[in-house]
Amino acid sequence: MIRSLVIAVLLLLSGAVLAAPQQADPVVPVFGSANAKGLTLSTPMQIVILLTLLTLLPAVIMAVSPFLRITIVLHFLRQALGTQSAPSNQVLVGLALFLAFLIMQPVVMDIYHRGWEPVESGQLTWQQGFDEGSKPLKVFLLKFSREKDIKTCVEIAKMPEPRTPADLDLKVLIPAYILSEMKAGFQIGAVLFLPFLIIDLVVASVTLSIGMIQLPPVMISAPFKILLFVLVDGWNLVIGSLLKTFS
Repeated sequence: MIRSLVIAVLLLLSGAVLAAPQQADPVVPVFGSANAKGLTLSTPMQIVILLTLLTLLPAVIMAVSPFLRITIVLHFLRQALGTQSAPSNQVLVGLALFLAFLIMQPVVMDIYHRGWEPVESGQLTWQQGFDEGSKPLKVFLLKFSREKDIKTCVEIAKMPEPRTPADLDLKVLIPAYILSEMKAGFQIGAVLFLPFLIIDLVVASVTLSIGMIQLPPVMISAPFKILLFVLVDGWNLVIGSLLKTFS
């Protein structure tokens, strides 16, 4: 699964670069032998390009996957519970990463089968493989991007209005998807805050009414919030509801 994800992301990143015709270096051979489908890059040049694109892999995973929404929601949840560092950042990031892999698995496998495999077998060129492999990703991004955000990105890019959603480029869909995911994450986080905020208000009112000012109300309400969260099986409810938003 992870191998397929890496290959699919590298295909999308390298498609435009590898598809453009280039000149061979006079000392180090950049291209290998030519075939009926076009020029192929030599092995050293492929390694250089792939290692360069690997530096962009974390940003791509965070930007074009559910990782963004999940991390925002989990951050708000931890703040609402009042636990400063439990769960730790590493645990939350790891949970969000594997949940993103779980959600993106069908999309990644579709990209791999439609884009990478035909290119690897010589049936398609890199440009054709990029076009075919980007189609499943475009469908996923369109599904969770708001029309308002897409329109804003189209206006910023000064592009003509597309006739159909399929005509949109990834350079427009990706920022629109990021904006939509951030709004969705903040909306879910605000809803999660409400029940814990009520507990804080009740505890603060009670402690002030009886004159207990030795301890801050946050310290007194924290055990009650954690107990409530555990009794209602909060992790299952939050994660399950979050995954359903991507179904």
